[in-house]
Amino acid sequence: MSNEIEKLKMHSPDLTQDNIANIRALFPSCVTEAAGEDGKLRLAVDFDQLRQELSDSIVEGPQERYHLNWPGKREALITANAPIAKTLRPARNESVDFDTTQNLFIEGDNLEALKLLQETYLGKVKMIYIDPPYNTGKDFVYRDNFAEQTDEYFERSNQTDGEGNRLVSNPTSNGRFHSDWLSMIYPRLRLARNFLADDGVFFASIDDNELSNLTKVCDDVFGHENHLATYTIKVRYEGKTLVEDMLFQKVVENIVVYAKSRAHVSLVQPTEDYSYDKFEWNVSEVGEPQTIELGGKRVDVFEPGSFSINKVEPSASALKEIWATGTILDGNSSGRFFRDYLGGRAADDGLGVLYKVWGIGDDQLDYRYFTGPKREGATKGKYYQGVPSGKLETDSLKQKPIVTYLDLAADFGNCRHEGGIDFRSGKKPLRLLKELASIVPLSDGDTVMDFFAGSGTTAHFTMDIGSASGLNLNSLSVQIPEDVPEDTETYRAGFQKISDITKERIRRAGQKILEGECHPDWNKDVGFRVLKIDSSNMADVFYTPDQTSQADLLSRVDNIKPDRTAEDLLFQVLLDWGVDLTLPIRRETVQGKTVFFVADTALMACFDDGISEDLVKELAGHAPMRIVFKDTGFADDQTKINVRQIFKAISPETEVKAI
Repeated sequence: MSNEIEKLKMHSPDLTQDNIANIRALFPSCVTEAAGEDGKLRLAVDFDQLRQELSDSIVEGPQERYHLNWPGKREALITANAPIAKTLRPARNESVDFDTTQNLFIEGDNLEALKLLQETYLGKVKMIYIDPPYNTGKDFVYRDNFAEQTDEYFERSNQTDGEGNRLVSNPTSNGRFHSDWLSMIYPRLRLARNFLADDGVFFASIDDNELSNLTKVCDDVFGHENHLATYTIKVRYEGKTLVEDMLFQKVVENIVVYAKSRAHVSLVQPTEDYSYDKFEWNVSEVGEPQTIELGGKRVDVFEPGSFSINKVEPSASALKEIWATGTILDGNSSGRFFRDYLGGRAADDGLGVLYKVWGIGDDQLDYRYFTGPKREGATKGKYYQGVPSGKLETDSLKQKPIVTYLDLAADFGNCRHEGGIDFRSGKKPLRLLKELASIVPLSDGDTVMDFFAGSGTTAHFTMDIGSASGLNLNSLSVQIPEDVPEDTETYRAGFQKISDITKERIRRAGQKILEGECHPDWNKDVGFRVLKIDSSNMADVFYTPDQTSQADLLSRVDNIKPDRTAEDLLFQVLLDWGVDLTLPIRRETVQGKTVFFVADTALMACFDDGISEDLVKELAGHAPMRIVFKDTGFADDQTKINVRQIFKAISPETEVKAI
């Protein structure tokens, strides 16, 4: 058995090979070996054999079938599956409560972020909400040039992008091609589905320009059977004049809703409160009332302190309000309320329609009502007083269906300043997220994700709902550092990138929430750990050792880029190992070397040079679950050889690796 320390791969997973492995598990005869362009053997799928496995008749060639297709779909699939050699670098100075927060903010291209986070958040996100570009001719699409052989892409992704920003405009003059938009959204949705928990729910805002395409591509990714609903959201009020010579004025947008698995999801249905205290009543006739002026209205009273409520049938909540405060209510009545509350007494007595109700006192329930005559020959109504004598029923709830129409026009009109940031472009109101989340069975510790974070509404929502309800949610936000147009108030306020707006909105919203009244069960986590996507911390020789000459090795003894810190290395290790990126991190000096403790002993790391056997033994004494060293960091070859044996003797359960 070799004593060589296993090395971390330091790049995102190769999903193509993972998919082939899954097919091999189901259909072993459909996976074979094939030589790549480099001459090396790789696993490959025999598609003819796979088609035959999935057919009950002889497959001779291509057959017509129902499916979604567009120019560039194959390239988009390669884009989704291709690995990248990138990393996440911590930005402490832009974070809030970096060492303790459970919230993440990723700055960079969301496709790259989704690739990097695959192993860490696989199946762990309860709710995803996104507000992607609508492809209106005034927004942006992400152009991802990943349609290359894996080795070519690997080499390219290790270098600085010569073209810089990959955000390109998709103007009207370009035809607003649907294929471009589909190629942008498809790989992101494929990766996003992997993040959802089995009972997770996905929401995406869109307008009618791409609604049909978004629904089709979501059917392709999630499965049509997992399409739960499409919300219609009223986002603006009707105008009195035509806009841009359009015959039809757009006042609504849509939100598609998909489950990871309809069989596992259990939505929260709203309930209508029918709860009330139903009493036996003693009813007696009383005299004529006096008419007085009260609150600008003429009301009938029997004695000082009592009042009438004209033509009202109080709801259960109104009953309790009248009982507690004596509030005057207006409304209509059919008499049903008092037939219920009198235990059928009114109906049994043949009394007529209820017209007036009286409530008296703060500590008793005393209703008086007047009924008009219904019996033939009757000419005069009577006044009665009802006093409860015994409770019959309490607390009755009725489930209601989830309504998929929401009138949020006022909220959209007023959300421009929410979070303390003046931002107009596509900003979504907090109430929208609250309405959507109300059907998701969220629990303490659940993660809510938004990889088109924009102005930061989703992250704001997780804090806001926590302060009100005590629910401790974790937010995961991703936003590309897109330029803010220079001719806007936002730019003049000092924000040059959209991601800067997102971070500042979360800071201000969190501080404002803490200044108000907070639920005692809420953990008051208004922080966020900022991580920025960057090229790998590892030098090119790490990924292409066979292309490095003997002479190059002398100048590349250390395979880590010189401008990277130990904390940079730590986060790439966390990514590679799939360790939670929000775990608390402690830095200590042990025998003169810097050692990172992630959640105490979940992972330990030391990237210093000159590591001795004594230090290795002391670290092994902590019995960490995982430990990582720099491959070139040991004091001598003998120490490097002995590391595995030391841990095997002192902490045999520890997983030991090197970079």
